[in-house]
Amino acid sequence: MARPTGRSHFFLTITPVFVSIGLNSDQGHRIPLQKYSQKPVFARILPVIALMAVAPIAACEPATVAEAEAEPAVVIQPPCDARGALKTSLYGGIETTLSWSGSDMSCESMPRPNGAGLRLRLAGQVSGQTLAFIIALPQLQPGQAGVESPSNVTATVEGSGRFFSTPDLDTCWTDVLAQSSVQGTSSDYLLQGELFCIAPLGELNGDAAVSIARMSFTAPVSWN
Repeated sequence: MARPTGRSHFFLTITPVFVSIGLNSDQGHRIPLQKYSQKPVFARILPVIALMAVAPIAACEPATVAEAEAEPAVVIQPPCDARGALKTSLYGGIETTLSWSGSDMSCESMPRPNGAGLRLRLAGQVSGQTLAFIIALPQLQPGQAGVESPSNVTATVEGSGRFFSTPDLDTCWTDVLAQSSVQGTSSDYLLQGELFCIAPLGELNGDAAVSIARMSFTAPVSWN
């Protein structure tokens, strides 16, 4: 048999290098390398050159799966202070009993557009997931208390894509027990209320429903 030319010998030598490092290579069936004594100088240094070329590519690979899947600690933002609280039981599409307080929950609020009341968001953790309630009080005014305020309510497990909501203002209402002004401010209040719903909250993108018979809550709110 004729001896391979320099060019063909190049490919016969370099092939095993890439087979041994390929992600999909069969490590049990590597192509055997020639004996050391039979390799010319160029063939002996060629694997080193190949590894030097591959090294920068490996350095640019993304983080390992273990690093990418590491879950950060759950942080409630922004947390309620010691005045925050929520108690309720849910049935149907979401079934759980909640008793949140203080920094265990998140309290957010903002005035609705055109002076149409207040929107309140209360959220907390259930089995490692964030359960949030958005309560819209379109008829409530700053400092107002002792009233029954018609309410729109939405409940969702964030990140699940599932939303349960009232279709109108005829299903739920909030008894506003107190709305106490916070000393030193003109727009911050502590709102205490009890929410009642006479019909379940229907799922917006499905056929399930969630029932909230009663929910009591206390939360700092801002009308600014």
